[in-house]
Amino acid sequence: MDKDVMKAKVCAAIDAWAAKVEALAQDIEREPELGFKETKTAAKVTAFLQQLGLTPQTGLALTGVKARVESGRPGPTVAVLGELDAIGCPDSCKADPLTGAAHACGHNLQVATMAAVACGITQSGVLSELSGDAVFFGVPAEEYVELAYRNKLIKEGKLHFLTGKGQLIYEGAFDDIDMAMQMHADKNMPAATVSIGESSNGFIGKTIQYVGKTAHAADAPDQGINALNAAMLGLMGINALRETFREADVVRVHPIITKGGDLVNSVPADVRIETYVRAKTMEAIEATHKKVDTALKAGGDAVGAQTVIATMPGQLPLACNNRLNELFVTNAKIAEPNVAVKDAGHFSASTDMGDVSHLLPVIHPFIGGVDGFLHTADFHVVDFKHAVLLPAKAFAMMIIDLLADDAELARQIKAEHHPLLTKEEYIAKLDKYFQ
Repeated sequence: MDKDVMKAKVCAAIDAWAAKVEALAQDIEREPELGFKETKTAAKVTAFLQQLGLTPQTGLALTGVKARVESGRPGPTVAVLGELDAIGCPDSCKADPLTGAAHACGHNLQVATMAAVACGITQSGVLSELSGDAVFFGVPAEEYVELAYRNKLIKEGKLHFLTGKGQLIYEGAFDDIDMAMQMHADKNMPAATVSIGESSNGFIGKTIQYVGKTAHAADAPDQGINALNAAMLGLMGINALRETFREADVVRVHPIITKGGDLVNSVPADVRIETYVRAKTMEAIEATHKKVDTALKAGGDAVGAQTVIATMPGQLPLACNNRLNELFVTNAKIAEPNVAVKDAGHFSASTDMGDVSHLLPVIHPFIGGVDGFLHTADFHVVDFKHAVLLPAKAFAMMIIDLLADDAELARQIKAEHHPLLTKEEYIAKLDKYFQ
């Protein structure tokens, strides 16, 4: 079967299932769940994939859902990913009133895109013309939140790492995948647009506790050690460092105080902070986080408080595959001839797709059809066709390009790709950040 014919068939199949895909996206949006808690979302994804005749694996990294379709001929495996988790956004009108979770980052659109690609590949009859396999993978816990809860899961032996893709790599769920693709909703981009990114920041996470000494805040403050003052000095120290951050490193350090004390009439003796230390390269992260530790400790030393810093692995910088990016653009233009193509360059936020990119060729384009800033109550879909069906058709047609003709193109890209880390090196690299 000619590739153009196959592409027309997968696009027609996606259109035929569009209403059900949109219903899935809306259903997931109605019941948002935070990372490693996505039990309802995982069940919905599993049920949808089962409608397509697939038999998904479940419970990967606690809640992940993975379905494979086989062509029956040897060749590489191409995966399409969709993230299951929501973000905390309690002021969203669609937030869970108990948890504050909301799909203000568009992960429900990712899952819908992944599901639509599965519709196109499985319902079009093209699989018999291809070589190799396709995997449709609902992955948990991309957002790096609720660290106390996740550290508890680690202590209980249920997790090894704090992010979904990191845990999946550790469990071996990517061992049988050769390349992967995932879209992400753009910000303030209602028109049909694809923005092609090359890289993103990575980061490591930190929790900081300042331990002081309580005393009556009015009657005997001289008898106490004010942990809040220590924290404020530590934060001022970080701010004093900012002029030393090189613009080329795209450094971002953004702490929050998660506990400022207990009672207003007592000298604060237990004050806690969380922060990320982000940068464009792991070398810049390594250099910066040591400076940050020094500044934080100086705050405690200044008032005689104890400074307890826990450093944890976060997410590695993203490095997209140029050939896959070019292939996506080509097929996005087939899916929507009037689509605007933009160069997203470097993305200063982070994604655990960066972890996967150290092992495999990946892409992570940003897609329009949405409005509002990410992680805010204003984020919403304005055009489902552009936000979900466009990238789904582009991904499905990419799979045809990659796996047609005895998977010649996929084999070529795989052979040319030079992984930044082996799986063993990746695990060792992340493990060293647990302090």
